[in-house]
Amino acid sequence: MTTPVLEVDGLVKHYHVRGQAVRAVDGVSLSIGPGEVLGLVGESGSGKSTIGRCVLRLTEPTAGAVHLTGRDITHLSRRALRPLRRDVHMVFQDPYSSLNPRFTVGRIVAEPLRRHGVARGGPAEERVREMLERVGLGPETHRRRPHELSGGQRQRVGLARALILEPKLVVADEPVSALDVSVQASVLNLIADLQRDMGFSCLFITHDLSVVEFLADRIAVMYLGRIVETGPTKKIFAEPQHPYTQALLSAAPEPDPARQRERRRVVLRGDMPSPLDPPPGCRFHTRCPVAVDICRTDEPPLTGVRDDERPVACHLVTSSEVPDITGRD
Repeated sequence: MTTPVLEVDGLVKHYHVRGQAVRAVDGVSLSIGPGEVLGLVGESGSGKSTIGRCVLRLTEPTAGAVHLTGRDITHLSRRALRPLRRDVHMVFQDPYSSLNPRFTVGRIVAEPLRRHGVARGGPAEERVREMLERVGLGPETHRRRPHELSGGQRQRVGLARALILEPKLVVADEPVSALDVSVQASVLNLIADLQRDMGFSCLFITHDLSVVEFLADRIAVMYLGRIVETGPTKKIFAEPQHPYTQALLSAAPEPDPARQRERRRVVLRGDMPSPLDPPPGCRFHTRCPVAVDICRTDEPPLTGVRDDERPVACHLVTSSEVPDITGRD
């Protein structure tokens, strides 16, 4: 059996604010295989970015375990963790704030090489130029600073920095959401090309379902600190099982005008509850149009009721039936 590049088991992250626990992530398990892209989707505040930061140990987990290429890194010291950081890098949402404004592009991209003692001087400069070329930036970019670049160019610099050490895992946290729509497609195509050519695994965090449909092999859907459904991208888009997944997909734009007019969009009532005080039972029951009594009292397990490849956390999903809140025939 192939060892997953990333394995997260029972991850919990609680923040304490004025004596209260903010339950940002509350028992999440997931894995990513070699060369696989997992799309982690959900509304703002669902806990997606917290998972990404815990995976990189930028945020310390409250409980649970994080394994990188089979090694438990959850409690490693900063010194012990340092050599393993070559294997995992992050692409941040804001390409401007994540780049040092005092450094040139060449120095920004070369920094991982220097910090890990991989290359310096001429060899490092040559690798930087090759990497910048791979992300579509010309040699003139080498001596520029971040404020001299466009948003799309800055994000390409962020990609070059993340990939210069050829990591096994890349955590991409909303990497195109801060870009103009006209630039997003080119950056997404670049990420797809680089992932195919370099073979790295990727945890791709986003609220945009059209992005994960394009990039991801599998999808994990989050709601209020928990994963409610996961499975292969094509299967989830063809037959979403959890009512929340159905609502997310119904809100995604449909490029075909005729199909857009025909389909029924689900508008969820109310807002997502606060992670300070999540509701009992199924956390989605306060907004779910098909919730029944058991949903309000008992928390549903994430299990493969109909298909072991498609775990879902919903009391109403049975081996023969899936609750439908979209009004499809």
